[in-house]
Amino acid sequence: MSITILDGGMGRELQRMGAPFRQPEWSAEALIKAPDAVKKAHQHFLEAGSSVITVNSYACVPFHLGEERFRDWGDSLIHLAAEIARQSADEYGPASVAGCIPPPLGSYKPELFNRETALPILSKLVKNQAQFVDLWLAETISSIAEMRAIAEVLETSTLPRWFAFSLSDQIEEGKEVPTLRSGEPVEQAVNAALEAGADAVLFNCSVPEVMLPALESTAKTLSAQNINGIQLGAYANAFLPINPGHSANLALQETREITTGEYLHFARQWCTAGATIVGGCCGITPAHITALDALNNS
Repeated sequence: MSITILDGGMGRELQRMGAPFRQPEWSAEALIKAPDAVKKAHQHFLEAGSSVITVNSYACVPFHLGEERFRDWGDSLIHLAAEIARQSADEYGPASVAGCIPPPLGSYKPELFNRETALPILSKLVKNQAQFVDLWLAETISSIAEMRAIAEVLETSTLPRWFAFSLSDQIEEGKEVPTLRSGEPVEQAVNAALEAGADAVLFNCSVPEVMLPALESTAKTLSAQNINGIQLGAYANAFLPINPGHSANLALQETREITTGEYLHFARQWCTAGATIVGGCCGITPAHITALDALNNS
């Protein structure tokens, strides 16, 4: 079975390149000050073998830009990010472009989510990417409520919907039930995504070690309901485990060393569990993506 290869972590790739990069703006800093660097980062992942790249709109939300800049610049920045991704895919591909729908009110912080506050942010993200993208990738979803709000905004779109959940990084010996960062069981999240019309269920921006139990749980849920045609996927980060109280904007999260061979080993496990979409999140480089090519040559 052919494996779809995603790109890796845009923010840390921009940092590695020496492009403008800081908190709280994260990857939006380069979009504002050096958009050519964003295109170059997309090029790096496409040349590494990515067949799907994600729009660099993850930080184009008030949580990173601030309320005033989001109000004044949000539309133009999101539009620019999507336009750059489309140009990059067409020039350095062929590749598909995934419209990025990030956590509207903050990564890893399910307690901050508020539906009424989130909906206009999500609507702005969708409106300004729609003409450039081939599918929607809602990523780093930390709660079922957040996923449902995203699904509500995507209700009228005819593009495929991929929902990527962020998992608790707390690895407990003998733990049987993988959970979202909200503490909700993966099985409940998967069922909610299916009700929302998901074309793919993925897990992202969590340590590689927690991906396999979540994929196995998802495959079991689909099998029990005799559901076919839903793709599974995973793209882990290279962060140290994130504690529940962590705030993504206070400081850059510390990374760990994961070799390309180690990451490929994790990815092989994910594919054995049913994943057909694999890539990388924060700290996963073009070199890691190149290594994933072995998934389609074994």
